This record gives sequence, C-alpha cells and structure tokens, in this order.
Amino acid sequence: MASTSLEFHLSNMISNFLSELARLIFVFWSWWCDGLAENPTSRVIPTLVAATLLAISLYAWLIKKPFTSVPPLPPGPPGLPLLGNLPFLEPDLHRYFAKLSEIYGPIMKLQLGRKVCVVISSPSLAKQVLKDYDAIFSNRDPTVAAKASTYGGDIAWSPNGPEWRKLRKILIQEMMSKTSLDACHTFRRQEVRKMVKEVYAKAGSSINIGEQMFLTVLNVIMRMTWGASLNEEDSIRVGIQFRQVVDEFVYLWGAPNVSDLFPVLARFDLQGVESKVKKLSSWFDKMFGSLIDSRTKDQQAGGEKKEEEKGSNKDFLQILLDDKTSLSMNQVKALLLDTFLGGTHTTSTTIEWLMAELLLHPEIMRKACTELEEVVGKDNIVEEFHISKLHYLDAILKETLRLHPALPLLVPRSPCTTQTISEYTIPKGSRVLFNVWAMQRDPEAWENPLEFQPERFMRDPGKGEYRGNNFNYLPFGSGRRICPGISLAEKMILYVVSTLLYSFEWNIPHGATLDLSEKFGLVTKMQEPLIAIPIAKYSSSDHYL
Repeated sequence: MASTSLEFHLSNMISNFLSELARLIFVFWSWWCDGLAENPTSRVIPTLVAATLLAISLYAWLIKKPFTSVPPLPPGPPGLPLLGNLPFLEPDLHRYFAKLSEIYGPIMKLQLGRKVCVVISSPSLAKQVLKDYDAIFSNRDPTVAAKASTYGGDIAWSPNGPEWRKLRKILIQEMMSKTSLDACHTFRRQEVRKMVKEVYAKAGSSINIGEQMFLTVLNVIMRMTWGASLNEEDSIRVGIQFRQVVDEFVYLWGAPNVSDLFPVLARFDLQGVESKVKKLSSWFDKMFGSLIDSRTKDQQAGGEKKEEEKGSNKDFLQILLDDKTSLSMNQVKALLLDTFLGGTHTTSTTIEWLMAELLLHPEIMRKACTELEEVVGKDNIVEEFHISKLHYLDAILKETLRLHPALPLLVPRSPCTTQTISEYTIPKGSRVLFNVWAMQRDPEAWENPLEFQPERFMRDPGKGEYRGNNFNYLPFGSGRRICPGISLAEKMILYVVSTLLYSFEWNIPHGATLDLSEKFGLVTKMQEPLIAIPIAKYSSSDHYL
C-alpha cells in the first residue's frame, strides 16, 4: 500500500513538472521572438539564461526531493565540536542513559568522537531491532581491545557470517547442548562437592563469595573443556590469578578508549589499552598452547588405541582438535577463550549478586531454604535433578537477573546497512546499545520495579523467559546473537546456590553493612566484594565430604 502511494505521488509530481516545463518553453519562445523583434542581442541571452536556470531549479526540486528526504537521526543531547557528548558522560552509563531517555525518548543518539552511538530503552523498539531487523543488526561493533585479543574472530565479537555461524554451531552442539551438558554431570557434581568441602573448612570465618564462586565455576569449565581442574595446592593461588586476568580482560574490552572514538589515532594506542590486552592475550595463548601441545603429544604416544578407549568421552578440547578440516588453530583458541571468559565471569558475578540479595532479604532466604528441605529432604545432598523442582529458587534467580543483568547494555550491535527505526535513521556502522537495565526496571512493565520480589515470577512464570521473546526481560539478549551459554549458566547457578543454602547458614560479618552499589563495566559487578560468614548446618562432617 505504501509503495503504491509513493509511486502515485511521484507520477503526479513528474506529470506536473512536465506541464510546468512545457509552459516555460512556451513563455521562453514568446520572449525569444519578442526579443528578436525589438533587440536581438540585449534581451535574448538574459532571457535564455533565466529560463534555463528556472527549468533546472524546478527539475532539481521536483526530482531530488523524494530521493533525499530521509528520516533524521534520533534526538539526543547537544555536544561539542569534534568531541561530541564525550565530556558529559557519567561513569555509570546505564544510569546516565536512563536519565537521558526521560528527556529525549526511548531511542536517542550520542556523538562520541567520530562514533555515532544509538541507545534503545524501549521493549517495542528493541523488538524491531533484535527480531524484525535482526539480520541487519546482527553484526557487532568490536572495540580495538576486542579485535586485538580474539584470534581474528570469535563468537562474541565476530561479524555475522559463515565463520561465526560455524563457531557458534560447534560450541552449542559440542558443549552447550542438553546431551553434552548431561554427559558432564559428574564433573559438575565433583567440583560442587569440592566447593562444599572448602567452604566447610572456612566455616565461622569470613569468605569472599565472588572469589569462591569464580574458583568453583572455573574448575567446572576446566573439567568440561579438557578434563582436569586445578589441584588443591594451586587452587587458590592460580584461581585468584586467573580471576584477575579475566576481570582485566573483560574490563579492557569495554573500557573507554580514544582509539575506538577517533580511529585516526588508533595506531598510536594513546591509552595503552591495546598493548595491555595483547599482554593478557599472550597469557591465555601460552596456556592454550601448552594444553594443545600436551594433548597432541598424548595422542601421538597413545595412538589409535587410546582414542578408541576414550570413545564418546571426549572433552571439548579433543573435539576441537579432531575437527582438523574446518577449524584453524586460531579458531580452536578463540573458542576456548570464549568458553573461559563467557563461562566464568558472568556466572560467578550473578551468583555473588544473588547471594547479596538473599543476605539483604533474610525472609526470602528462609523461604528458599524451606523449599530446599521439602524437595531435597533432611540430611541429604543436593543433586542436579532436584533443580527442576526448586521453583522459588528459580524465581529468585530470575529476579536477580532482572535487577542486576550481568551485561546492562548487552554487547553492542552494528547495522550492516542504514536502517530506519521508529522514523529515525540508524546509520550503517553505528554502535547500537540496549539499556536492558532500564527496561527491566520500567514501572510500566513491572510492578514495584525497584523491589526485590521473586514472587512476581511465581505468579507469572512466562515473564522470566530467557530466550529473548519477552522484550521487557532480556538478561541474555535476543535474536541470533543471544548468549549461547544460557543452559549451562542456569544449571550452574541454581546448583551452586542451592548447595550453599542447603549446607550452610549465611550471615554478614558483625558490624558490617551490605553495599549493593554497582561498578559499571561491560559486565557490572558489585562495587565492594561480598564478604559473608558460613555456618555449618549439620553436625556430622560426613555431609561436607
């Protein structure tokens, strides 16, 4: 209908133009004849020039207008020449963007140096971008740090294309599918029981929840990836070092960098971000290289017989190395990097937020513990098969992700062509951010949005759907770039937290206050680490072995 109307409009304009042109030619002819009769030189040339210019102007106005009338860029705050809005940014971007959206609306533009940044804070607009025009907006806008550290292409930052689809398919089929996760059940159980033993050894004293959870998740990822975790001697030292490297890595991926905002200056690396991330990348590269060399030597020493004995019990690394035809060594390393960074950092951060909310709301913690006792029973051990029956704990996780999404602005998208959204132009190559932190606190979508109320998801379980179909709730994103590790994250978080609550009572240190302020980044963490004291619930030490 719109196309037919446009064609009719253009037809009328061209018809009017031709009629007007015919009239001008007739007038010009009359003037020309009169000019020849009165003065062949003084009037003919000016008249000819005037008529020609008038015809050209009319043609340009009629023909050019419909083709250059493009929608404007989204509204946004005024900026300075060259710098744009950079001098006015506030540290907590998700909160700053939420304040600006109250002034400029649910879609707005900021000019950050040479980079056009579009921020979307509306579920309906997010649906247009992430579902209706998903193919156009399925590319990333990688930072210089991301480009320098992902082996030329990984799942998180690579553009949409055959190589990205191949890597994602391998990760999901070989590590994140239900079959693969079920096959690794024993690994997760062993590492969770190891965690219980370590926490029991510290019972009555303060522990850093974030560090302990990172170590547990790290060991699970290691077991799933290459079949071995950190031994007891190296566990704390190496685990803390690993966490520091991962934290710095993720921070640099999202850190403000002059090289991203003024590409002409990128080669100078004025802030040293690129050199820092390359140094961290070399740390991972040495570790991955050592693992790959060791596995290759084992294969050569064991030969085909060893492979036959392993049969279907191959770990993720072995599966990648066996795929010699389609994967380069850099792609193998890129998948390993994605697994470690994506699997450890956001999962342990979410567990820390969840435990903090429970400590702040002891009545909710008591309800969760009551549910655990009903489902698991007395003097027992939490198993993964119990998780599907822990509906209230599942609601607690959903509410934690609503108030504290690990990636409050998701990972930036970038359109492959210029696209119109809500009557505004989104330029090709611009950076598009989704303020899910604001959308998940929108009072129009959520009753008492700032209160921690897991019951909201008990009343309406569909509101907590993780697959990106409810655009009021997008903790893992949506569309083809949705997080591929949702199943593992959900399983690990619920299994670890249920075990912690079932085996221990938790308190904050005497005289301490619980601080839930945020430290903004690509992944938003607690400003101050969560320190808590576990108290063993059971008198027998056998429960904690």
